[in-house]
Amino acid sequence: MSLEVINGEFSYPGAARPILSNVNLALEYGQLLAILGPNGAGKTTLMRTMIGLQRWTRGDTRVDGINLGNMTPRQIGQTIAYVPQARSAMSLSLTGLDMVQIGRAARLGSFSQPGLAEREMAWETLKKIGAGHLADMLCSTMSGGQFQMILIARALVVEPKILVLDEPETGLDFRNQLVVLQLLRHLADSGLIVVMNTHYPAHAIRIADQVLLLDSQHRTLSGSTAEILTESHLSDLFDVDVRIVRTSFAGVEVPTVIPVSLQR
Repeated sequence: MSLEVINGEFSYPGAARPILSNVNLALEYGQLLAILGPNGAGKTTLMRTMIGLQRWTRGDTRVDGINLGNMTPRQIGQTIAYVPQARSAMSLSLTGLDMVQIGRAARLGSFSQPGLAEREMAWETLKKIGAGHLADMLCSTMSGGQFQMILIARALVVEPKILVLDEPETGLDFRNQLVVLQLLRHLADSGLIVVMNTHYPAHAIRIADQVLLLDSQHRTLSGSTAEILTESHLSDLFDVDVRIVRTSFAGVEVPTVIPVSLQR
């Protein structure tokens, strides 16, 4: 196992009860985990704690058997790349290439400055994910989907083992959602561990190997996508009657999740 959370529990100081408790999961390289839950369940808190941005109150996260608490911030930054929820790029006067190049800082010495090698790597990373056309565009002029690709490229230029994304497809149109989803699946297939927090069960069922459900009472349920993403589990999680429908396109089965009605 390459990424494990063992008996994870997280509480804010003075809180009456934990925000997260009994969190357990194990991921291997090449797998994609989707985290699903209603608003306010603690998905972002789970993700941030899982990767060391917040400390577990109990339990721990391990990467290749090493407790994250025993790794330096630099080691963590070179191993795990985090893409937060995309914010507005209106105030950014950087080009796409400039923005991606910033990500190489995690691989440089404390007093080193990015040079031609780092710029070339940023360019190659943009091309690799099909975003080379964004290199010279100002971030302030980009659409949400374009800027999301820049943020993903900035994370990938670190050369991480684990890529963690907070709602990477939220706010994007249909096409850009599919672009991001296909890219994340491709990155997992190329050997990365990919963890994404999403509001869309249909996205999770389409690309995830494993799923973790986090309900409004902060209880977790995790396992394989086939085992966890059932109509019953999703109905209980969101208080909505759902149906899982499978269709075929170009010889490939494509599952989706349809909300049918509110539960009364």
